[in-house]
Amino acid sequence: MATINPYIHFNGNAEEAFTFYKSVFGGEFATIVRFKDMNFEGSPNIEKEAEKIMHIALPVGKHNVLMGSDTPEQLGHHNEKETRSKISVSAESKEEADKIFNRLSKGGQIEMPIADSPWGSYFGMFRDKFGIEWMVDFDPKYKGQL
Repeated sequence: MATINPYIHFNGNAEEAFTFYKSVFGGEFATIVRFKDMNFEGSPNIEKEAEKIMHIALPVGKHNVLMGSDTPEQLGHHNEKETRSKISVSAESKEEADKIFNRLSKGGQIEMPIADSPWGSYFGMFRDKFGIEWMVDFDPKYKGQL
């Protein structure tokens, strides 16, 4: 079966963000490639952006990978307050949902506190301190299998 893995872009702070995500989800980075490691036509200004992240991957759970990169300055700047898609995390228990919600939302803006929802799941929504939008959910019918 196909899997869906979020890929998110940053304005030069991808490494900081992914170090934070690693502290929440655990595990080890599967890949870290910096712009200095790549040499191709049209590649970013190596001197200025050499240490920025060209690609990073953090496995989360058994079948998911959170991936991302820094956007080279020559391609513009992301508006961190614009409407973007949210990353949805399906927890296996209320305790795990609370742990993920509380850790990821630290320093961010909570849009909907985690609580029992009218549709029967345990749900919360926020924007983390890097501007990435998240939804955390535990639905006892699915137990993290969505």
